[in-house]
Amino acid sequence: MTGTHHRGTCVNVQLLGCIELRTDRGDRVSTSPAVGALLAALASSPNTFVSDEDVIDRVWDDAAPTYPRNALYTLATRLRKALHGLGTGEVAGDVIRRRGGYVLVIDAGAVDACRFRALVRQARGAVSREEDEQALSLYEEALSLWHGDPLSGIRTGWADGARVTLRHEWRAAVLNSAEVGLRLNRHDDYLPQLHQLASQHPLDERVAGLLMLALHRSGRQDEALQCFHRIRSELVDGLGDEPGRDLSVLHERILRRDEGIRTGRPAPHTLAS
Repeated sequence: MTGTHHRGTCVNVQLLGCIELRTDRGDRVSTSPAVGALLAALASSPNTFVSDEDVIDRVWDDAAPTYPRNALYTLATRLRKALHGLGTGEVAGDVIRRRGGYVLVIDAGAVDACRFRALVRQARGAVSREEDEQALSLYEEALSLWHGDPLSGIRTGWADGARVTLRHEWRAAVLNSAEVGLRLNRHDDYLPQLHQLASQHPLDERVAGLLMLALHRSGRQDEALQCFHRIRSELVDGLGDEPGRDLSVLHERILRRDEGIRTGRPAPHTLAS
């Protein structure tokens, strides 16, 4: 599922990074920043009506032009022309005007954020069926769609909120992927990213648990124990609280070199059971 196809023509909308419109050949379609902002405002919820007021808020926030609906009409016309002019000239998508708002009519699979979410749902389904190899492949495909900070270039309240949500979804997918990877004994592959996440989120016990497990399985028991003492110190100093039961039990099992956590299942978040 790589985009919208119409008799050999394909379009890809990139929101997970710089906002871009691309052809199936990977060619970037030139658009102004304002047209890109409109593309993001509509592509974030494809095939869904978005009112004029919401589009204006998403594109301009408090910096709307004097006549925002006129400006919006002009941007919609330019975006429509860009979509109609892709590839061989066939229509790859359309901006439809409806009373009081707009709809971007496009295959949702053409939007990278939609593809990301669909792949993550499929990966979770594979996990529930204990098909870890398939799940890991799906997570890796989903995460490969990211090319930087989402909605890069748009600085509105709507974009800021959407970025927070997307970043949260990305981190959850990374951690879910790491859990599956550790069950498949691919701990070394995840150590760099888990170290980075632990640095960025020093109070996240799930990140710490995965990092501890990956270090332990890599034969680095002392570093795994140091990781626990670091987050315990952060939690006590910052929140006045001790680590949760799962992390504490994992720490105890690493201390006694429990062979039950050396390889394979269970997942880190069930280690305390």
